[in-house]
Amino acid sequence: MDRMIYTAMSGAKATMARQDALANNLANANTPGFRADLSAFRAVPVRGDGLATRVHSVDATAGFSAAAGPLSTTGRSLDIAIQGPGWFAVQGLDGNEAYTRGGGLELSADGTLQTRNGLAVLGDGGPIVIPQGAEVAIGSDGTVSARTGNGVAVNVGTIKRVNPPEAELRKGADGLVRLAGGEPAELDPEVRVVQGALEGSNVNAVEAMVGMIAASRQFEMQMKMLQNAETNEQRASKLLSTNG
Repeated sequence: MDRMIYTAMSGAKATMARQDALANNLANANTPGFRADLSAFRAVPVRGDGLATRVHSVDATAGFSAAAGPLSTTGRSLDIAIQGPGWFAVQGLDGNEAYTRGGGLELSADGTLQTRNGLAVLGDGGPIVIPQGAEVAIGSDGTVSARTGNGVAVNVGTIKRVNPPEAELRKGADGLVRLAGGEPAELDPEVRVVQGALEGSNVNAVEAMVGMIAASRQFEMQMKMLQNAETNEQRASKLLSTNG
């Protein structure tokens, strides 16, 4: 009896976790550069006295989908996209280096080049600062040039681009990716940048919606199993009390 309860309970918990991941993916279907979260589960025996006849379903590290999203031309000088594999570096809220492909950039009040959620874009010497009122041009090698008025364009920095192996990357709750060990990745000069374009999310909205429907039905099935286990236990107790 208790084996059915363990199975249904852990299955329902795993299904809720999958539903959360799918809902987050669907909510970010239009977020530039977003990488879809993947969910996976594995069976683990419950340790304790007696035989290992009870099994839990637990989350397994599945990471994220590294598939490229669609590129769209915007013509905006502060919009950039990574062409092919790779990432560009930003300064996370914890002050450490992190990586993203969301290239809708803006300028802060002091001229710092940053993402739309306020994270400074990192160059070869730290955050890149643009002179006030300057016209910005970003080359395919990440070079950022600024020209004020009719003056000569000046190089103000080079966006750091990296391309570590996918297996070494971990995606955080903030949507940024980092190396598993936490150390900064090496600059990869082969990573190309496209100015005036944005990469869309790689979430397949239809697939995510179908997955949510399937997860909802699986959760309902687990709840029915729990109800059946409760009903069976009540009947068994009634029979035992009658025989007693």
